[in-house]
Amino acid sequence: MPWRLRKPLVCASTELVLDRWLTTLGEAPNLKRCGLAVVARRQRHGRGQWQRQWSSPAGGLWLSAAFAWPVPDAAPAAPLTLAIAVGLALELEQLGVETQIKWPNDLLVGGRKLAGILARLRLQGSQVRWARAGIGINGTNRVPPGAISLGEALRPQQRRRFHPHATASALLPRALRAIAWAQQHSLSNAAVIALAEQRLLRPDGGWTHQGERWQVQGLSADGGLRLQRSGQTLTLRRQLEVNPESHA
Repeated sequence: MPWRLRKPLVCASTELVLDRWLTTLGEAPNLKRCGLAVVARRQRHGRGQWQRQWSSPAGGLWLSAAFAWPVPDAAPAAPLTLAIAVGLALELEQLGVETQIKWPNDLLVGGRKLAGILARLRLQGSQVRWARAGIGINGTNRVPPGAISLGEALRPQQRRRFHPHATASALLPRALRAIAWAQQHSLSNAAVIALAEQRLLRPDGGWTHQGERWQVQGLSADGGLRLQRSGQTLTLRRQLEVNPESHA
Protein backbone atom coordinates (compact mmCIF):
# COMPACT_ATOMS: atom_id res chain seq x y z
CA MET A 1 0.00 0.00 0.00
CA PRO A 2 1.41 3.45 -0.89
CA TRP A 3 1.81 6.03 1.89
CA ARG A 4 1.92 9.79 2.15
CA LEU A 5 4.46 10.73 4.81
CA ARG A 6 5.06 13.77 6.96
CA LYS A 7 8.27 13.87 8.98
CA PRO A 8 8.46 16.69 11.54
CA LEU A 9 11.76 16.70 13.37
CA VAL A 10 10.12 17.44 16.70
CA CYS A 11 6.46 17.65 17.64
CA ALA A 12 4.31 17.49 20.75
CA SER A 13 2.68 14.30 19.48
CA THR A 14 2.46 12.58 16.11
CA GLU A 15 -1.19 11.85 16.95
CA LEU A 16 -1.92 15.59 17.10
CA VAL A 17 -0.13 16.21 13.80
CA LEU A 18 -2.16 13.41 12.20
CA ASP A 19 -5.38 14.86 13.67
CA ARG A 20 -4.69 18.20 11.99
CA TRP A 21 -3.77 16.53 8.70
CA LEU A 22 -7.01 14.55 8.62
CA THR A 23 -8.98 17.69 9.46
CA THR A 24 -7.54 19.53 6.46
CA LEU A 25 -8.59 16.63 4.20
CA GLY A 26 -12.21 16.87 5.32
CA GLU A 27 -14.67 14.02 5.61
CA ALA A 28 -13.37 11.97 2.65
CA PRO A 29 -9.58 11.59 2.88
CA ASN A 30 -9.60 8.67 0.38
CA LEU A 31 -7.41 6.41 2.48
CA LYS A 32 -8.16 3.49 0.18
CA ARG A 33 -5.81 5.06 -2.35
CA CYS A 34 -2.95 5.66 0.10
CA GLY A 35 -2.44 5.80 3.84
CA LEU A 36 -1.23 8.77 5.87
CA ALA A 37 1.68 8.48 8.29
CA VAL A 38 3.43 10.98 10.55
CA VAL A 39 6.92 10.11 11.78
CA ALA A 40 8.77 12.36 14.22
CA ARG A 41 12.41 12.28 15.16
CA ARG A 42 11.33 13.13 18.70
CA GLN A 43 8.03 13.67 20.55
CA ARG A 44 7.80 16.04 23.48
CA HIS A 45 4.55 14.61 24.88
CA GLY A 46 4.12 11.09 23.56
CA ARG A 47 1.38 9.05 25.21
CA GLY A 48 0.80 5.33 25.53
CA GLN A 49 -2.04 3.28 26.96
CA TRP A 50 -4.16 5.01 29.63
CA GLN A 51 -2.45 8.28 28.58
CA ARG A 52 0.77 7.23 30.28
CA GLN A 53 3.81 9.17 29.17
CA TRP A 54 5.82 7.37 26.49
CA SER A 55 9.47 8.33 26.38
CA SER A 56 10.11 9.36 22.76
CA PRO A 57 13.72 10.54 22.31
CA ALA A 58 15.64 10.66 19.06
CA GLY A 59 16.70 7.23 17.85
CA GLY A 60 13.33 5.48 18.12
CA LEU A 61 10.46 5.19 15.66
CA TRP A 62 7.47 7.32 16.68
CA LEU A 63 4.69 6.83 14.17
CA SER A 64 0.99 7.66 13.82
CA ALA A 65 -0.89 6.37 10.80
CA ALA A 66 -4.38 6.47 9.30
CA PHE A 67 -5.31 3.83 6.76
CA ALA A 68 -8.20 1.96 5.19
CA TRP A 69 -9.56 -1.01 7.10
CA PRO A 70 -11.15 -3.47 4.66
CA VAL A 71 -13.89 -4.73 6.98
CA PRO A 72 -17.07 -2.63 6.68
CA ASP A 73 -18.34 -3.62 10.12
CA ALA A 74 -16.15 -3.62 13.24
CA ALA A 75 -17.69 -6.74 14.78
CA PRO A 76 -16.24 -9.56 12.62
CA ALA A 77 -12.79 -8.06 12.12
CA ALA A 78 -9.58 -9.40 13.58
CA PRO A 79 -8.63 -7.34 16.68
CA LEU A 80 -6.81 -4.36 15.20
CA THR A 81 -4.09 -3.90 17.83
CA LEU A 82 -3.30 -7.62 17.98
CA ALA A 83 -3.17 -7.86 14.19
CA ILE A 84 -0.61 -5.05 14.00
CA ALA A 85 1.34 -6.57 16.91
CA VAL A 86 1.57 -9.88 15.04
CA GLY A 87 2.60 -8.11 11.84
CA LEU A 88 5.34 -6.22 13.68
CA ALA A 89 6.50 -9.36 15.51
CA LEU A 90 6.86 -11.15 12.16
CA GLU A 91 8.93 -8.26 10.81
CA LEU A 92 11.27 -8.24 13.82
CA GLU A 93 11.61 -12.01 13.80
CA GLN A 94 13.14 -11.68 10.33
CA LEU A 95 16.02 -9.95 12.12
CA GLY A 96 16.39 -12.87 14.55
CA VAL A 97 14.67 -11.10 17.44
CA GLU A 98 12.34 -13.31 19.46
CA THR A 99 9.39 -11.20 20.60
CA GLN A 100 6.50 -11.76 22.97
CA ILE A 101 3.14 -10.02 22.96
CA LYS A 102 2.17 -8.64 26.32
CA TRP A 103 -1.58 -8.32 26.13
CA PRO A 104 -3.07 -6.09 24.96
CA ASN A 105 -0.59 -3.90 23.09
CA ASP A 106 3.13 -4.31 23.91
CA LEU A 107 5.97 -6.24 22.32
CA LEU A 108 8.65 -7.53 24.68
CA VAL A 109 12.12 -8.97 24.25
CA GLY A 110 13.48 -10.92 27.19
CA GLY A 111 10.72 -9.55 29.40
CA ARG A 112 11.57 -5.92 28.55
CA LYS A 113 9.39 -3.57 26.54
CA LEU A 114 10.53 -2.99 22.96
CA ALA A 115 7.42 -1.52 21.33
CA GLY A 116 3.91 -0.31 22.05
CA ILE A 117 0.89 -0.16 19.76
CA LEU A 118 -2.34 1.77 20.19
CA ALA A 119 -4.94 1.31 17.46
CA ARG A 120 -8.57 2.21 16.98
CA LEU A 121 -11.28 2.30 14.33
CA ARG A 122 -13.07 5.42 13.14
CA LEU A 123 -16.78 4.63 12.84
CA GLN A 124 -19.82 6.22 11.31
CA GLY A 125 -22.66 4.46 13.04
CA SER A 126 -21.58 0.81 12.95
CA GLN A 127 -19.63 1.20 9.71
CA VAL A 128 -15.84 1.46 9.65
CA ARG A 129 -14.53 4.53 7.83
CA TRP A 130 -10.83 4.00 8.51
CA ALA A 131 -8.35 2.80 11.11
CA ARG A 132 -5.61 4.56 13.06
CA ALA A 133 -2.54 3.25 14.81
CA GLY A 134 0.19 4.75 16.93
CA ILE A 135 3.39 2.71 17.01
CA GLY A 136 6.44 3.39 19.15
CA ILE A 137 9.58 1.26 18.80
CA ASN A 138 12.78 1.69 20.75
CA GLY A 139 15.46 1.66 18.08
CA THR A 140 18.86 3.09 18.97
CA ASN A 141 17.63 5.45 21.70
CA ARG A 142 18.24 5.32 25.42
CA VAL A 143 15.39 3.56 27.18
CA PRO A 144 13.87 3.76 30.66
CA PRO A 145 14.17 0.91 33.21
CA GLY A 146 12.24 -2.17 32.13
CA ALA A 147 12.60 -1.41 28.43
CA ILE A 148 15.02 -2.48 25.71
CA SER A 149 16.12 -0.97 22.41
CA LEU A 150 16.22 -3.01 19.22
CA GLY A 151 19.89 -2.15 18.87
CA GLU A 152 20.61 -3.78 22.22
CA ALA A 153 18.44 -6.77 21.33
CA LEU A 154 20.45 -7.25 18.13
CA ARG A 155 23.77 -6.88 19.97
CA PRO A 156 23.11 -8.46 23.38
CA GLN A 157 26.74 -9.22 24.13
CA GLN A 158 28.12 -5.78 23.38
CA ARG A 159 25.27 -3.92 25.12
CA ARG A 160 25.40 -1.40 22.29
CA ARG A 161 22.33 0.50 21.15
CA PHE A 162 23.37 1.26 17.58
CA HIS A 163 22.70 -1.27 14.85
CA PRO A 164 21.92 -0.43 11.20
CA HIS A 165 18.66 -2.41 11.34
CA ALA A 166 17.58 -0.56 14.49
CA THR A 167 17.57 3.00 13.16
CA ALA A 168 14.30 4.85 12.74
CA SER A 169 14.75 4.92 8.96
CA ALA A 170 15.22 1.14 8.91
CA LEU A 171 12.24 0.56 11.22
CA LEU A 172 9.78 2.74 9.30
CA PRO A 173 9.20 0.34 6.37
CA ARG A 174 8.88 -2.56 8.78
CA ALA A 175 6.19 -0.74 10.76
CA LEU A 176 4.30 0.15 7.57
CA ARG A 177 4.53 -3.47 6.39
CA ALA A 178 3.16 -4.58 9.76
CA ILE A 179 0.11 -2.37 9.18
CA ALA A 180 -0.25 -3.76 5.66
CA TRP A 181 -0.09 -7.30 7.09
CA ALA A 182 -2.89 -6.43 9.51
CA GLN A 183 -4.97 -5.06 6.64
CA GLN A 184 -4.45 -8.18 4.56
CA HIS A 185 -5.49 -10.40 7.47
CA SER A 186 -8.38 -8.27 8.71
CA LEU A 187 -10.88 -11.03 7.93
CA SER A 188 -8.63 -13.86 9.16
CA ASN A 189 -9.57 -13.58 12.81
CA ALA A 190 -8.72 -17.17 13.76
CA ALA A 191 -5.31 -17.00 12.06
CA VAL A 192 -4.44 -13.69 13.76
CA ILE A 193 -5.47 -15.02 17.18
CA ALA A 194 -3.47 -18.22 16.65
CA LEU A 195 -0.30 -16.32 15.71
CA ALA A 196 -0.78 -13.90 18.63
CA GLU A 197 -1.32 -16.77 21.06
CA GLN A 198 1.94 -18.43 19.96
CA ARG A 199 3.76 -15.27 21.06
CA LEU A 200 1.61 -14.45 24.08
CA LEU A 201 3.42 -13.60 27.32
CA ARG A 202 2.46 -16.07 30.05
CA PRO A 203 4.25 -14.82 33.19
CA ASP A 204 5.52 -17.59 35.47
CA GLY A 205 4.24 -15.68 38.46
CA GLY A 206 0.83 -15.20 36.94
CA TRP A 207 -1.15 -12.12 35.90
CA THR A 208 -2.30 -9.64 38.53
CA HIS A 209 -5.91 -8.53 38.20
CA GLN A 210 -7.63 -6.51 40.93
CA GLY A 211 -4.99 -7.56 43.44
CA GLU A 212 -5.26 -11.30 42.72
CA ARG A 213 -2.93 -13.59 40.79
CA TRP A 214 -4.32 -15.47 37.81
CA GLN A 215 -2.72 -17.83 35.33
CA VAL A 216 -2.83 -16.87 31.66
CA GLN A 217 -4.65 -19.52 29.62
CA GLY A 218 -4.57 -17.87 26.22
CA LEU A 219 -6.71 -15.63 24.04
CA SER A 220 -10.42 -15.74 23.36
CA ALA A 221 -11.82 -15.72 19.83
CA ASP A 222 -12.28 -11.94 19.98
CA GLY A 223 -8.78 -11.26 21.32
CA GLY A 224 -9.55 -11.10 25.03
CA LEU A 225 -7.10 -12.45 27.62
CA ARG A 226 -8.31 -15.69 29.24
CA LEU A 227 -7.33 -16.14 32.88
CA GLN A 228 -7.85 -18.96 35.40
CA ARG A 229 -7.63 -19.07 39.18
CA SER A 230 -8.84 -21.71 41.65
CA GLY A 231 -11.30 -23.17 39.19
CA GLN A 232 -12.56 -19.76 38.14
CA THR A 233 -12.19 -18.38 34.64
CA LEU A 234 -12.16 -14.77 33.55
CA THR A 235 -11.69 -13.01 30.21
CA LEU A 236 -10.26 -9.49 30.11
CA ARG A 237 -11.21 -7.40 27.12
CA ARG A 238 -9.93 -4.08 25.92
CA GLN A 239 -12.34 -1.21 25.62
CA LEU A 240 -13.80 -1.37 22.12
CA GLU A 241 -11.21 -0.02 19.69
CA VAL A 242 -13.39 2.66 18.13
CA ASN A 243 -13.36 6.39 17.63
CA PRO A 244 -16.87 7.74 16.96
CA GLU A 245 -17.64 10.06 14.06
CA SER A 246 -17.62 13.17 16.26
CA HIS A 247 -13.92 14.02 15.65
CA ALA A 248 -11.19 12.88 13.32
